[in-house]
Amino acid sequence: MPSRIAIVDDDPLLREVLVDYLASQGYETLPCEGGAALRALFAADPVPDCVILDLVMPGEDGLSVLRWLRAASDVPVIMLTSNDTSIDRVVGLELGADDYVAKPADLRELLARVRSVLRRRPASSAAVAVPMSAPQVKAATPAVTAASGEAWFGRWRLDRARRRLVDPAGEVLPITGAEFGLLCAFADHPKVILSRDKLLELSGTDPGEVFDRAIDLRITRLRKKIEPVPGDPTVIRTVRGHGGGYEYLPSEGPNYGR
Repeated sequence: MPSRIAIVDDDPLLREVLVDYLASQGYETLPCEGGAALRALFAADPVPDCVILDLVMPGEDGLSVLRWLRAASDVPVIMLTSNDTSIDRVVGLELGADDYVAKPADLRELLARVRSVLRRRPASSAAVAVPMSAPQVKAATPAVTAASGEAWFGRWRLDRARRRLVDPAGEVLPITGAEFGLLCAFADHPKVILSRDKLLELSGTDPGEVFDRAIDLRITRLRKKIEPVPGDPTVIRTVRGHGGGYEYLPSEGPNYGR
């Protein structure tokens, strides 16, 4: 069954170009002229496997649509941004977008990005309501594995089977597929300093496919969710010097802070 790609853009000509091109590559294309049309699409079944989202649209802009998407689903999102809107790219990645392509979009580059985000996410794992899906983490030999098989990030336990975080009371913390991939990479390599490139590789992302601040933005977003005190991280610490990187400091149970 072909993957379903939603294309959200207010420009009818660009929508038509993207629809025709991606359809010619074997995808089922779902054109949407804005956020309202995308919401209606998500009310149907099955939901899209990937969303291509223009950030500059009249009425409800793409960032607002992205906020709604991330509250409802972990479906991969590729932003379409103008060359001069670097701040939008940063904000979009902070909100949970998986990748971006600058306008005017090169169709072959866009196709490569679509294929990349779909490779990192099982085609059958689309979910609405509670984000639980995740990219496929590349095979790697864990440096250390907790004896219990559990990994705690603050008060949250990583539930790999359901691809989510859950606390001792049963509360579920929504995470995106990219965040799940990072958590798995850290859980498999506790107390090991991992470079940005290594983290991107272990989480299933080609380091050459995202700009150099992407990993920092994703870590910042994760810290806001898992750290007892996000401004004073004790779960995922930044390592300076020697090339830099990040280190996961595991605990044997929930960590509610100092």
